[in-house]
This record gives sequence, C-alpha cells and structure tokens, in this order.
Amino acid sequence: MNTPVDNQDLLLDPLNQPELPYSQPQSNPSNSQSQPRRLRGFAATAAESAGNASTGKGKREREKEKERTKLRERHRRAITSRMLAGLRQYGNFHLPARADMNDVLAALAREAGWTVETDGTTYRQSPPPQLAAYGGGIRSVESPTISATSLKNSSVNVTAALDSQQPHVLRMDGSLSPAASLDSVVISEIDTRNEAEKFTNSSPINSVDCLDPDQIIQDVRSCDDGNAFTGSQYVPVYVMLVNGFINNFCQLIDPQGVRQELSHLKSLDVDGIVVDCWWGIVEAWSPQKYMWSGYRELFNLVKEFKLKLQVVMAFHEYGGNDSSDILISLPQWVLEIGKENPDIFFTDREGRRNTECLSWGVDKERVLRGRTGIEVYFDFMRSFRTEFDDLFAEGLITAVEIGLGASGELRYPSFSERLGWRYPGIGEFQCYDKYLQQNLQRAAKLRGHTLWARSPDNAGEYNSRPHETGFFCERGDYDSYFGRFFLRWYTQLLIGHADDVLFLARLAFEDTKLVVKIPAVYWWYKTASHAAELTAGYYNPTNQDGYSPVFDALKKHSAVVKLVCSGLQVSGNDAAVADPEALCWQVLHAAWDHGLTVSGTNMLSCYDGEGYMKVVDMAKPKNNPDHHHFLFFVYHQPSPLCQGPVCFQELDYFIKCMHGDICGDLVS
Repeated sequence: MNTPVDNQDLLLDPLNQPELPYSQPQSNPSNSQSQPRRLRGFAATAAESAGNASTGKGKREREKEKERTKLRERHRRAITSRMLAGLRQYGNFHLPARADMNDVLAALAREAGWTVETDGTTYRQSPPPQLAAYGGGIRSVESPTISATSLKNSSVNVTAALDSQQPHVLRMDGSLSPAASLDSVVISEIDTRNEAEKFTNSSPINSVDCLDPDQIIQDVRSCDDGNAFTGSQYVPVYVMLVNGFINNFCQLIDPQGVRQELSHLKSLDVDGIVVDCWWGIVEAWSPQKYMWSGYRELFNLVKEFKLKLQVVMAFHEYGGNDSSDILISLPQWVLEIGKENPDIFFTDREGRRNTECLSWGVDKERVLRGRTGIEVYFDFMRSFRTEFDDLFAEGLITAVEIGLGASGELRYPSFSERLGWRYPGIGEFQCYDKYLQQNLQRAAKLRGHTLWARSPDNAGEYNSRPHETGFFCERGDYDSYFGRFFLRWYTQLLIGHADDVLFLARLAFEDTKLVVKIPAVYWWYKTASHAAELTAGYYNPTNQDGYSPVFDALKKHSAVVKLVCSGLQVSGNDAAVADPEALCWQVLHAAWDHGLTVSGTNMLSCYDGEGYMKVVDMAKPKNNPDHHHFLFFVYHQPSPLCQGPVCFQELDYFIKCMHGDICGDLVS
C-alpha cells in the first residue's frame, strides 16, 4: 500500500526541485549512436536557462513556469474544494475545514465499514450485531452483500424496519444524494439513480406542484419523515411582527389589530415574537431624545398574552423600494448632517450615496453632533436597556439582535435595489466615501505599497456578471497580490465594525443573549471568485474560508449566529450558478466548529410544505454526532397572519415539527 500523501505537498517550488535522475543523457551499451533522452518539464527549463544565461531568457521562463504551476494548483484546489463541499452537503461526511485527501479517504473507508486508526492503519471488521440480522447491509468493496436488485425487490415493511432501527443504513443504501455514486463499485450508477428516483417519488413533499395544498398537508403528516421528529430537540419558534403597528411618531396604532395578531400567534403555540426597534423612529428628531411610548404599549400587550419577546436594534433604513409601502428612514437629524457631509454614508464608485445605514468609516469619527458612530449606537442601546429594565428583570425579553449593516445583516449595502441592482448582479464595492478611502491609504502605506491605496477599477457594475469583469473572472485580479490585499482590508472593516459594536452591546445588555444576522449571498457561489459575497464583505472565494474570521470575532462576545435560510430550489441551468444549500451548510458548520450557537430565519416571505421540511432538517440535522440544533427559529411573514396568505395548517405542522411534538392531531 502506498503511503498517504498530504495534498498540500503537491504544491512545489520549481526553483527548489532536486536534480532529476534523467537530466543527463544516458548511453546505451548496445547502440553507441543512441540519441540522448529528450529533456522535459523543469529539466528542459533548466537546460534552456543555462544556454541563455547571458540574455536572461531562462530566468523569465522559470518565472513563467512557476506562475503556471501556481495557477494549476489553484485550479486543482478549486476542484478539490467543490468535491469536499459536495461530500459534506450531500453525504453527511464530517470533514474538517482544511481537509486533505487523507481525511477524505478515511471518511470513505469508514463509510464503507472499515476501521481507520489515527496512524493510518486500516482494516476490515465484522458488521455490528444489529446489522447482521439484515445481512450486513453496509455496502463495501469487500463484502457486496446487498445489490440494487435486492433493494428493488425488498418490501416496504423491511425498508421501514431498517429506517426505524438503523437510519444510517437507509441513508447509505437509499440516499438521494450524489455521494451515493462514490461506492458504485458494487451498485451501478444507473441502479443507484433508479433507487433514488424510487424513494423520491414515494414522498409527497417532492411533488408539491402535482398536489393541492390540502393533499400536501395530509400526505406530509402521514409520512415517516414527519414522525422522525417526534421526541426530537425542542426548537422554539418566534414570529417576526410586521412593521406598521408603530408609526413614525412612536405611537401604537390599531391596538385591536395587534391583539388579533397576537391571538392568532398564541393559537399556533409559537413561543414568542420579534419586534424591530427602529433608530429612525425612537431618536427621529433630536440627538439623544428617545421616545419609547409606542413600544411600551406594544410590549405590554405581548406580556398580556404571555409570549416571549426578542427585540432588534434596527440601525438601518426600511422600505423605500417597489416591494414595500412603508418607509422608515434614518433619523431626520442624521439625514440633515448627511446633506452637509454626504461621506457619512456608504458610497459606490460612481459617487452615489446609500442612505440605508451609516458608513463604517464614521465609527470613530466625531461627525454626528460631537459623537462617533459607535457612541450613537451605544447611547441608543443603553437608553432601551434603561427604559425596559423591568421587562429584562421579568425575563420577558430573551434576546437582543444587533443591527450591524444593511437590512440589519452584517454586510455592506452592495446590492441595493434603489441604486438599480437586480438579481443576480454581483453588486459593487461600497468604500468610496472619504473616511474609508483615508483608511485604505493608511493600510496601503502600512503594507509598504502606497500604489495600492485605490479600489479596483475593473470590478464591473451592480448588474455585471463575474465573467464580464477583469476582477472577478476566472483567474481574475481578485486573486492577485493587490486583489488579496484589498479584499482582506475590505472584510476587516466589516469584522472590526462588528467587534466594536458588540463590545458596547455587551456592556449595555450584560448577560442577555446577543444575536447577529448573517446574510445568505448564495448567487455565484459555484464560481471561483464568489463575486457577490466579496462585494458584500465576505472574503470567501473557493480557496479561502471567509466566515471563520467573522465567527472568531463573534465568539469573543458569545453572540448567537442568526442564519438566513433560503429554502430555495435552484435548477441545474441556473444562470447565476447559485447554491443556497451549500452556502447554508458552510455557514452553519463553520459557526458550530467555532463553538457558537446558531439560530435561523427564513428569507422568503412564505414557505410551502417542502420548504418547511428543509428548514426542519437544517434546524435538527440527522445523524449529527454532536447533536447540534438551532437555538431558536424566527419566522418572517410578509403581512399580519389575520390578513396574509399564510396556510395555517402548514405553519402549524411546521411548528409542531420544530417543537418535536407531532403526535397530536395529525389529521385535520
């Protein structure tokens, strides 16, 4: 057996290669006129270098070959990264973030029933007793005891028995994932697809388009997948209260409508609600003049219905586009400052200002009537904590979400519909205000390259595609020395902003859970550059892990990661080569690997039956040896339940699955 080799050793420097044994011509004793062996690769380059030393051509050729080697290695690593992502996502292989080929081989061997020791010793062992009764159902190269034919001829009862007693066996033998083709030594790829099609067609969740809503609910509630969540971990479900109940003068309007909404939520057995506390409403007219009266009335109603409460410190703008008829801007006194000093807002390359939130360049600049950006945020949070101290003492408020960017998410406002962005555009960098440009100049000077004190000039526009730009295209400038410097600086601003604000939030809210919302920028995820993530502030190309540095900062403040779950189905011919499931998988497991607790919220305004079950699977991963699960889930609705198109039966069933209690009224 060959000794396993770390794939990191494959990247070699051609200038440090040992002398090759065939670099010298070898004589043939049987033919004195035999020609010397033709030199190839690095040996040929070295020979040419010796012949052209006076002209310097050899040195240039060596440099070109070295650069080509690096490009080939980057391409190889990109392919490896996609393979590892597929194994993690579809095959439930728990591979480390920096997995090498040894980790992959060991995982595959263990999946096939082999034992792999830490020193690499690998041997076959007999199947566990509980599997012996079924003929050792784990597939392996050495013991092909089960075939596609036997699976096809097996009865539904036997399959159900395997599912109930050994879910791991069913996952391996009846998996719908592409990882099943890895062990196709015994079962052919065609038969595997037939088996996957057989199991897919047996589930009504996978054929939503063919059924009416009532039939979907009946079938989903009667399937075995639903029963699998009975007795599982209890995940609290909160519902986001829609905006509009608090007007711009911080007054509660339509209290009766609020009561009706809370009554509907209580009947669905939700655990609590989430309320946005808008900076633009509470401190709207004068600095440090806070109005909380409307929120006090609202919270009293929540307390009356005995629901828990989470609040969002919303330091961003809401509405202002075609999809919303409600506009909540930043405070008026801030907008007045912005008229005189527009550089307090994020700015794109064309000089257009984005008033969704304040630029992170003013975090430590006293441009807000003598206060810095983070001081303004801290004063707002401290005022809330003081005003509602009684609710904290009673335990009514269970968590506080800190808005850290556009839409309350930790990101730059790189894809703003108001400025013309439409899906799936890559967006634009938002660092052209004078404060961030000064920061870039200092960073370039500190790096020793003052010419790098600029932003990319070939990164396209809001609706560009990666291949249309010189910066984000395959082997583009994003991976050059300048590109790597710029992107690290750009994402470090995002991390620094989160670190500073969360530090002050911890002072204001002490032991209360702090929540940070992480965006789901899933379009162009299958490209090498991950362009949309880069403009949003996440340095996450194929050869980088852009979420670990962010989670290192959140770990310092014991923050809860709030993951945006897309629930989308992306077709194979998707023009944006999007992969929302792979992105969610990366973010979810990166957070858990850092010891963070994770919660979730939905991106879409409403889910169908299939989308609900995807969320439940994500909230309670099956076959997870560490028993990870969501701390809570926040359901976001487009309009009040009493007015909106939400299907109560589906939502009720979803909540029961999240609670691990679906043994009650399964038939409507």
